[in-house]
Order: sequence, then structure tokens, then C-alpha cells
Amino acid sequence: MHPTLIEDRPSVATPGAESTFAEVLADVLRIDRVSVDSHFFDELGADSLVMAHFCARVRKRGDLPPVSMKDVYAHPTIRSLAAAIADLAPMPARPAAARALELPTPTRAREYVLCGGLQALFYLAYAYLGVLAATEGYAWVAGESEGVESYLRLVLFSGAAVLVVTAVPIAAKWLIIGRWKPQSIRIWSLAYVRFWIVKTLIRSNPGIYLLVGSPLYGLYLRALGAKIGPGVVILSRRIPACTDLLTIGAGTVIRKEATFLCYRARAGRIEIGPVTIGRDGYVGETTVLDIDTSMGDGAQVGHSSALLSGQSVPAGERWHGSPAQRTETNYLRVPPIRCSRTRRTAYAVLTLIGILFLWAPLLEGGLGLLLIGVSRLVELLDPSVQYSTGVLTIRGLVVEALIFSVVLFFGAILVGLLAVGAVPRVLSVFIEPDAVYPLYGVRYGVHRVISRLGRLEFFPLLFGDSSYIVRYLSWVGYHLSPVVQTGSNFGSEVLSSNPVLTSVGSGTMVADGLSVVNDEVSSTSFRVSRVAIGRRNFVGNDVTYPPGAATGENCLLAIKVMVPIDGKVREGVGLLGSPPFEIPRSVDRDSQFDHLRTGEALRRGLAAKNRFNLGTIGIFLLTRWLGVFLVTIIDVAAVERFYGVFAHTIMAALFALSAVAAAVYYASVEGAFEALTPPPPVICSIYDRRFWWVERVWKLHAFHFLHIFNGTPFKNVLWRLIGVRIGKRVYDDGVYISEPTLTAIGDECVLNERSKIQCESQEDGTFKSGPSTLGAGCTIGVGAFVHYGVTMGDGSALAADSFLMKGEHVPPRAQWGGNPAREM
Repeated sequence: MHPTLIEDRPSVATPGAESTFAEVLADVLRIDRVSVDSHFFDELGADSLVMAHFCARVRKRGDLPPVSMKDVYAHPTIRSLAAAIADLAPMPARPAAARALELPTPTRAREYVLCGGLQALFYLAYAYLGVLAATEGYAWVAGESEGVESYLRLVLFSGAAVLVVTAVPIAAKWLIIGRWKPQSIRIWSLAYVRFWIVKTLIRSNPGIYLLVGSPLYGLYLRALGAKIGPGVVILSRRIPACTDLLTIGAGTVIRKEATFLCYRARAGRIEIGPVTIGRDGYVGETTVLDIDTSMGDGAQVGHSSALLSGQSVPAGERWHGSPAQRTETNYLRVPPIRCSRTRRTAYAVLTLIGILFLWAPLLEGGLGLLLIGVSRLVELLDPSVQYSTGVLTIRGLVVEALIFSVVLFFGAILVGLLAVGAVPRVLSVFIEPDAVYPLYGVRYGVHRVISRLGRLEFFPLLFGDSSYIVRYLSWVGYHLSPVVQTGSNFGSEVLSSNPVLTSVGSGTMVADGLSVVNDEVSSTSFRVSRVAIGRRNFVGNDVTYPPGAATGENCLLAIKVMVPIDGKVREGVGLLGSPPFEIPRSVDRDSQFDHLRTGEALRRGLAAKNRFNLGTIGIFLLTRWLGVFLVTIIDVAAVERFYGVFAHTIMAALFALSAVAAAVYYASVEGAFEALTPPPPVICSIYDRRFWWVERVWKLHAFHFLHIFNGTPFKNVLWRLIGVRIGKRVYDDGVYISEPTLTAIGDECVLNERSKIQCESQEDGTFKSGPSTLGAGCTIGVGAFVHYGVTMGDGSALAADSFLMKGEHVPPRAQWGGNPAREM
């Protein structure tokens, strides 16, 4: 049986429930009494944080049936809440011991140290083999050849390098693991080291990401042991690790950012289990399929949803939500069209040719030519930088790295800005909105180029959380006019499948993590559509906004909400959860800074914020470039300074050092600014200088440079360097922590891929924050979100794709899940 969200009710409703609820709420609000007919939000001025504390107090009493935040929003008075609980069917009470999770699998300090040492040795050995192959290959490419022959050698070498790098993970998987079977592996053990090596090799091949969305990706997964049927379309870049346990039937579609890893980390162990999808299935955007889940033939799971372990969607049924439940909504809305096997084969062949004979040679040859050109420029400007032997002096090394890093970093920014502004506009003329086209043709290739440019992360990070993001989005094609400038119209993560077909209404504010989905895909066809977010909306973190969304003006789209695509158009309300339900659009506490958002106060505040944000952008560019310079100087030293018997060993060590040095440098930069920044305020306006410091730290987050340390003991060292209070032997497979100094993580916690701990919130121009604490042995599931002011007791667990709302208290060894989360 799959986990079910439950609320243990006493066999008979408490007769004095109304008066007891009123007493608890009055105590939380710190007032003398509360009327049983007063509206929690409109009349009493409560907000979700206050009501979360109310729910926690109720759960702790023991003489009342527990209530959830969803109950509170559905029944926003004491009288209606007590009546709703009394009307529920009685459920037999269970002892607390029956609800408690099993004890975490203990980890061992000696294994922890040994695991880190073996992972470091593997990293160095892999770098050494890579250097050995690269030096021999480049020697062959550069040796006694010129003109066409030199180019052909470059093409052959780069193509062979791509094939080898692609084949190594496949060979390693079969040699080290064989076939994956359902099992549990103790974290940090020798068995875990084998798991980590194979997972890392599979994920570290950059060429694989060029195969996603093409028929070649299915072939690659088959080579790794997955059972992939013909005509499967996989658009997600979340590469599964335990592939033998993955089964996908013919004609199935898996959308972008869907997660189906076939493993999860939980309570001191790696749990490996199957994910099975039948024929003609559909998995929506940003949806999570946990281990031991299945979908029958023709089944659908909508966007922003999750199948938790043990859940199974029967054939032909449609489910959505987190955890998923049955729905009548059809998520596969683009009609099929003929797409022959010849067409698929031709597209696959052309993709492979493009990778082997175009992209790989251009990348390797371009970097080589750039390095040669910089070296000659340095020698021309100052011949004294080289010894007579041709080996660079220390001075020459620094000068060459300086010029190379400036050209590479700022040149890439300039070229990138031109590309994202011009290419989508030019290519969009080849695709008619709302027209249905077959997959794997010229138009499909054009659409993929537009989508990849529209989903670049660097430029929104550069301009986000400032007035300049509006100009950038207008440059790339978004329709934003007329703009009501706030200085925080958009966060630093704004993605779109087609910027030219995306519009955002006047007065709308967007937090981080917005993903606008302009395309719909079947196993044979696709179409792109215009997507419009209405006027005066607020869009919270991690929201996927699909075509045909049934939301209009003046809506609050809460964190991780599933935006509806059917039913009436929602206006003037808030939406929370997956599946979504209505909540108040705003509360009194958020209106206390309204006087700063108009007139002369706004003009002065916005001008000062723009000046501060401009300085933040300058600091961002400077620190990012210094990181590139640091890596460049180490890599140039590896290439040009050392020769002799130990040349390959020294080069491998330096190349490995450059990645480590980059992570330590960026973590140190963030840690330094965390130390300099005033403590985040509990609540303030976005025109408060203390908030601008928070935005500065957001922009300098080192998260993107820490991925290579996922699943290793070294990740915890970096988090401590940044400022997180983190315990012993914490397992981190890719968590994002927005406010390090407000986050405390206990010993032996488990943090899964794409999980997030966000100790702050910004809604409609009001910033709020508070500390969150995870006790020892806690588990945060894949894609789960922990908000601010949260406490999780020792040994408790949050299921995959859950949203633990602000102010919640999870008892020790309790299992919570869902969006919003409650006891399971």
C-alpha cells in the first residue's frame, strides 16, 4: 500500500472543541478571547505562520483532533473548523509507537573518513587518465600536420573523445555493479562507494545532455540496462542512476525536469527500487517518481506532482497532486501526428554527426586557438615572459591567465547576450504558434535551440532581483509592457521554453524558480503556444506555469503550487498546494509597508535600491571573474609549465586542484559576505537596506559550484565554510540552502537531490525570514521544500516533492508529506 495522508481522529469529537480551539488560538494571537465566528485572516489578522503555530499547539495537546493548514484554509472560523472535524468519519486511534518511523541506519566515523579518501583517490585517478588521453591526443593532432589534415585529426580526436567519455560510464556500470537490484546500502560503506562512482560517472558526461530529447537518449539508457520501448520521448535532464530498474513502455513522454532516479537516500541508507511506466504514458513537468512506483498503459501524472513510494496509477487513469490522486484533467493535449521510423533515425544520425563533427571540434579547437592566440599576444607585448626554453615564467603565467580569463569570461557574456536576444527572434519565424508539427524535424530542432537559450541560467542570475532584469527579459523577447517597476519584479531564476511567446502582466512580481512552459509534446508531435501570466499577480518560488493555465489577474501563486489548467479562471484569490486550493490573496501583515510602494517614498526607495543593486552586480561579475582567473592560472600552469618524468601526474593533480579551488573560493566568497551582512530581518520592506544585503548574498551563492561534491564528506566542509551549522556525517545529494546562517542541520541527516531549505520569503514587496532547524537523523526527500521557521524533530522524514510550510513543527520520528505537508 502506498503512504496515505492521514489525521488520526478520536472516536468521538471533543464536545468542547470550539471553546478549546478558541482558547488555543487566543493564546497564539496573544489576545484575551477569540470569537468562534471571526475569520482567521480577514478579521483576526492571522497569517499562515500564525496558523501553523496554532496547528502545532493543537497537535501537542492530545485532547483535540489534529488539524492541518489545508483544514484551516478550508474552514477559516473556529465554528466551521470544529464542525468540519466533528463531521469526519471516526477513525480508531493508534498508539504513537505505531506511527513512528523506524530508527535511522547508523553511520560510522571510520567508514565516513575512508569513503572520503576513496572518493578523492577516484577523482585523482580519473583526472590522471583524462590527462593522459588528452595529452597523447593533442600531441597526435598537433604533430606534423597542417591545413585540412590538421582539421581532420581534430575532428577524429574530438569525436573519439566523446565516444570514449560516453562509453566509460557504461563499461564502469557493468564492471563495478553488473545489474542493479532492489536493495538498501548503508551510506559511507564500501558498497556505497561503488554506487557513488557509477552514479558520478553517469552524471558527469556532458555529452549526454546533448542527447536528451533525441532518440539517441533512449539507446544510451538501454546500454546502461534500462528497458526503454520504441518511440519514447524523454526531455528531462535528471539522468537516472540505477537504470536496470527503470522500465518505460513504448510511446511514453517524460517532460522537462521530471525526476525518476530509481534510488533515494533515507535515514542513513541508499534505497534502490524500480520505476515502471507502461505504454503511452505521460509524466508532467517537474514531477517526481519515487522508487517502487508504477504507471499502467495510457496513464498520466500531471505537472508539479509526485508518486510516492508504493503508489501505482492504474492503466488509462489520470492522476495529479503531491502525493498524486485521481483527476479528470487531461494533460496530454496535443494531437498525435505521423512520425515515421525513418524520420527518427535520420534525426538521431544527424544529432550524432553534429556532436562528433561540429560541437566537439568547435569546443576543443576554439579553446585551443584562444589559448594559442593569447600566448602569442602575451609574447608579442612582453617577450621577457618566457625563458629561452619556451616555458612560461611565473610572470608570464599570470599575465597569460589574466588575459585568457578576461577574454573568455567577458567575451562569453557579450556573445551570450547577443545570442539570447537575436537567435530566438530570428528562429521564431519558422514556428507558428498553436500549429502541430511532427517531432524530429527542422522545426523541432529550431524549437530545441530556442528552448535552450530561453532556459539559460547565468543572465537571470546576473540581472535578477534588480530593476535591470526587466530590461534583460524584454531584450530576450518577453512581453512585459507596461512595466510597474519595483526593483524586484523578478528573481534570479526565470526560465521559458520560448521567450518570444511569453508575457507577464503589469504589476506582477515573480520570485525565484519560475519555469514558463510554452510547449506541449506527445510521442510523435509538438506545438508551442503563447503563455500569459495575468496582471497584479504574485508568483512564489518553484512554480511551473503551463500553457492554458486557468489563472487570471490579482492571484497569489504560492510556493510549489500546481497551476491549474482546467475549471474556472481564478482571479483575486491565492492558490496553494498540489492539487491547488484557494487561500486569501493577502493578509494584513503584508500590507504594513504599502506606504513605501507609491509616490515619493517609492521614487526614493527605488533609486537607492537601484544604486545598491548595481554595486551587487559589479561584485558578482568581479568575484565570478576572479574565480575563472584562479581556475585558469592553475590550468595554464598544468598545460604549459611542468615537463619531465612526472608531467602527467602533476598535470592531473593541477586539473583536479582547479575544480576544488573553484569550489573553495566561491564558498569562501559567500561565507565572507554572510559574515559581513547584517542578520536577515524577521520582516521588512524590499526598500529596507537590510533586504538589499540579503539579495547580494543570494546572487553570490556558491551552490552551482558544489555539485561535484554531492554525496561526499567534502560537501559538509564547504557548507560550514559558507556558514551553515551542520552536524556530523550529513549526507547531501544536492540540497539548496538559501540562508546559511539561519539553517541548522543535525548529525547524520539525509538531504536528497533537488531538496531545498529556504529560511525566507518575499511576497508582494514584503520580506520575511526565520531560522529552520533539522534534528539529528532527519530525511528531506527528493525535490522537497522546507520553509522558514520550521522545526523537524530527531529522526523525522519529509517525503519527496513535499512542501513543509513556514512555522510547522514535525514531531520526532514522524513521517510527513504532501503539498502542503502533514502527517502521513
